[in-house]
Amino acid sequence: MKRIALLGPGTFTEESAHSFLGSGETYEYVNCKLIDDVFMSTVNGETDYSVIPIENTFDGSVRLHLDWLIHEVDLPMQAEWVFPISINLLGIGAGKGNLEASCSGLTKIISHGVTLTQCRQFLRKYLPHVELEQVGSNGEAARLVSELGRPDVAALAPNGAGMLYGLHTWAPAVQDHQNNYTRFLLVGNEPIQLPGRAPDFTKTTIIVTLPDDYPGGLHQLLSAFAWRRINLSKIESRPTKKKLGTYYFYIDVEASMDSVLLPAALQEIEAIGCQVRLLGCYPTYSYEPVHSEV
Repeated sequence: MKRIALLGPGTFTEESAHSFLGSGETYEYVNCKLIDDVFMSTVNGETDYSVIPIENTFDGSVRLHLDWLIHEVDLPMQAEWVFPISINLLGIGAGKGNLEASCSGLTKIISHGVTLTQCRQFLRKYLPHVELEQVGSNGEAARLVSELGRPDVAALAPNGAGMLYGLHTWAPAVQDHQNNYTRFLLVGNEPIQLPGRAPDFTKTTIIVTLPDDYPGGLHQLLSAFAWRRINLSKIESRPTKKKLGTYYFYIDVEASMDSVLLPAALQEIEAIGCQVRLLGCYPTYSYEPVHSEV
């Protein structure tokens, strides 16, 4: 049985993994309190894979997790999927019947930092003066609220976290945008077979570093893909952390390394002095819930 590390329990990562991979007997899920622990459990061989939230529809890339993949670990990307995110206001007791009344007595909100940014408008409108406390996961936020047992402290978290820790849903779906999806990566050293699922397409992710002081380097980099009609679904610059003003380019390519065109494009950009690092060639899946056997 393969072991999979993730932030949990009571997190959107856990919900997405159970929805996509199933919660039966195929995999054993290992809950971790911090994202550092998720990565390192797979690096150290304690688990076979890690599930990593990497990008949100409205908040963009999760930069901390990108930096982990680029700078801290060498774990190939093996699959990715998209999962809808519904953030709920969870508290002690049944609430006060309506949103304004339930929010009126609150003095503190506990949640993950990314979740708080996805609820800015809600917090500004209903809870402008409360203290905001960031913790390592939404499940941890729900656990702390339950442990405190104070009706003036609430969590922003998935409903599953409320069920796990005995909290009530005071307001559902309080995120600023209802079309809210997060992209998750499965990273690990071995390819994984996902029977019964047809991927939308195969994606390849690379990190490219341009040669120093090379005029037109980015144009030549992009041209190598453009004239071959290879689609780049994402290109993002991240600091190398070696010298101020130097950057990597994180690039998602909608093509497989098994094709003829993509390896040729990579050879072309290496010929002009670019450094290319392959982070993974993997199937990508849209949201399609599965039914667990348990």
